[in-house]
Amino acid sequence: MCGIVGYIGKRDAYPIVIQGLKRLEYRGYDSAGIALYDGANLKVCKTAGKVSDLEKQVAEEITTNGSIAIGHTRWATHGEPNQVNAHPHYSNSGDLVIIHNGIIENYDALKKELTARGYTFKSDTDTEVLINLIEDVKIKENVKLGKAVQIALNQVIGAYAIAVFDKNKPDEIVIARLGSPLAVGIGEDEFFIASDASPFIEYTKNAVYLEDEEMAIIRLGKAIKVRKIKDDSLVVPYVQELQLNLEQIEKGGYPHFMLKEIFEQPNAIKDTYRGRLLAKEGIIRMAGITDNLERFLNANRIIIVACGTSWHAGLVAEYIFEDLARIPVEVEYASEFRYRNPVITDKDVVIAISQSGETADTLAAIKLAKAHGAFVFGVCNVVGSSIARETHAGAYTHAGPEIGVASTKAFTTQITVLTLIALKLAKSNGAMSNSEFHYHLQELELIPDKVAQVLQADAHIKAIADIYKNAKNCLYLGRGYNFPVALEGALKLKEISYIHAEGYPAAEMKHGPIALIDEQMPIVVIATKKGHYEKVVSNIEEIRARKGKIIGIVTAGDTNVKQLADHVIEVPETPECLSPLLTTIPLQLLSYHIAVMLGKNVDQPRNLAKSVTVE
Repeated sequence: MCGIVGYIGKRDAYPIVIQGLKRLEYRGYDSAGIALYDGANLKVCKTAGKVSDLEKQVAEEITTNGSIAIGHTRWATHGEPNQVNAHPHYSNSGDLVIIHNGIIENYDALKKELTARGYTFKSDTDTEVLINLIEDVKIKENVKLGKAVQIALNQVIGAYAIAVFDKNKPDEIVIARLGSPLAVGIGEDEFFIASDASPFIEYTKNAVYLEDEEMAIIRLGKAIKVRKIKDDSLVVPYVQELQLNLEQIEKGGYPHFMLKEIFEQPNAIKDTYRGRLLAKEGIIRMAGITDNLERFLNANRIIIVACGTSWHAGLVAEYIFEDLARIPVEVEYASEFRYRNPVITDKDVVIAISQSGETADTLAAIKLAKAHGAFVFGVCNVVGSSIARETHAGAYTHAGPEIGVASTKAFTTQITVLTLIALKLAKSNGAMSNSEFHYHLQELELIPDKVAQVLQADAHIKAIADIYKNAKNCLYLGRGYNFPVALEGALKLKEISYIHAEGYPAAEMKHGPIALIDEQMPIVVIATKKGHYEKVVSNIEEIRARKGKIIGIVTAGDTNVKQLADHVIEVPETPECLSPLLTTIPLQLLSYHIAVMLGKNVDQPRNLAKSVTVE
């Protein structure tokens, strides 16, 4: 869950790598470091804190000239986030230096072996063990750096994306990946290395993405050479043209990426269904579904695996699939799925959801499902990601880059894709009439404009946030389709404001959580007109009787809840199955404004990282 950036070429490497680290800071931001080679000296500078802290440290400690550099921004796994544990890490000789994203699970056994052979360690990291293992192999086997890396990686257990530099071979960088993404930007007589393409998008549109268990030697004046780590076989690298543009990864005048991404949702949803939803013609075009329609229609059940916000999108999909298409669905935490010996057969369809497409637990669940013969369909945002490659078929959300660690547009675009799939299956298996199908297509097409209407309430939501910004606890309640939205709303508040919050089905309130309610407790209740409205109103009455502070998310024009609640936020009317696309928007804004008012780092909340590439 760390960010890797590297450059080798003719340009000044430092500004390229520093800017790249800033763009990858969503991947980890508890420490950062850089190694620069100026043709004579290998200079390393690192620090606890953010990339801005690294810049200050560099200004005090080293010169920034040099056309070769590797840099790293860290999310700590082994060892606390301090200067010693920050990357890059030297080998004992000082000749080799490494940056690493991932986790070496057998590092302790390797460390004991290396210690017995006279190696010493300054840090608590598994990464320092790896670089010394590479050096040990290089010396013992009398091989070049690339071969040493390959031999060493065949001895480790875990996940990694690495970049290794040898000051005695100053015209090359060796990289490798297993389970953590790594891209190579190919320019004219220069190469860029990064965890994703954002660090080099202004320099080149040509990129190679390493596959799992592949390594590459990047050498000045030579073409990239890719090999399989296991058997040393050569791989012909596939150079693809990037679709990303610079504007997508900048704030565009917004104070935070999270707010920008919240306000991007009308366009993001539209981009997600563009070319797929043809409402006037009554058509949904999704090649991944059409080509595998029989697998879906003949499935005993659909199993959805995901983590975090994507898991909440899966819960919404469970309601949609079962209600509209009448297909049984189970939703599993990917992190639990692989460890509980699940019953999976070749009659099952598994839908794996991940914004990044690199979530380690979800990838592990995919591999388990495939091993049992299930058909696996991926839903992710990042083109060319691991999940896109590991699944049998899939659909991209086309949300555009999501930089803010707390997912917003990922959630709504995932629901959009899953709704399209459910509608297509409902029409195909006869669970939905032609008129119902056309009605739902037309209503889905209207969602972006309705989301834009909800966003106009931003100032009103900000005023509510100001009232409750000092709350210590918060309860979120919803029923049916909007129960997962309550879970997601509570998660958003926890993630970025650090206020304790819980989401519950509204009916479960009286089975325990009602004991928490007093005049200090804000309770967010999703009470739209469709669905179980009267039951939710009864729940609101129960809260009011105990003097809880009620924030109601209601359908425009509602008067009943308005009389009972302390505050209401209106959303336009829409079919119940589409309501999560609207009701989640006020909860995103509420969390955002509370966090900003509390002075929290909204885009980089503590202890979190965007792409969870370790289990």
